[in-house]
Amino acid sequence: MDVTDTAVDIDRAVLIVVDVQNGFTNHHSRHVVPVISGVAERWSAASRPVVFTRYRNYPGSSFERFFRWSRLQDSPETDIVPELADQAASAYAVLDKVGYSLFTDEAITLLADAGWTDLVFCGIATESCVLKSAADAFERGYAPWVLTDASASDAGPAVHDAGLTVARRLIGPRQLITTENLLAQLAPRLEVPVLE
Repeated sequence: MDVTDTAVDIDRAVLIVVDVQNGFTNHHSRHVVPVISGVAERWSAASRPVVFTRYRNYPGSSFERFFRWSRLQDSPETDIVPELADQAASAYAVLDKVGYSLFTDEAITLLADAGWTDLVFCGIATESCVLKSAADAFERGYAPWVLTDASASDAGPAVHDAGLTVARRLIGPRQLITTENLLAQLAPRLEVPVLE
């Protein structure tokens, strides 16, 4: 897929790094951390905004009730991975959430106030928080984009692939792009090489 097939409105876009936290990073998902770091660095170098989300579970949550899953309630599991900590600290915002979706009250206000139209998602996990956030963006009239090579599932590659299959059905196949495609669109704003 080349740049002419899909076009992110770079001037009105935000990069959203979803839940790249210690508790979601394992042997299935760790490989995307340097990819995300690279794209976030180049995105920031082009003076474009980056937003991080951070999931926090809580006692009595639906995750505890229905999955019997009580992880990610405290640090260090809830912390952004060390490799992205500096980028998160200098991000436009770090938004906390207690469910799958980006769309908390705080996020809804932030997106409206900033005037962004294109939401570029990457992170963990493709089939849950990334997918749900992208689908919610679609239903709210935003242009959602999923970076396929900068997203992963902590449950493994088959689950990641399943998430991408569902994303194609929910938000459209052209909304799934690679970091190379995104950076090619961003290139005119960069003073550093796009690809190494």
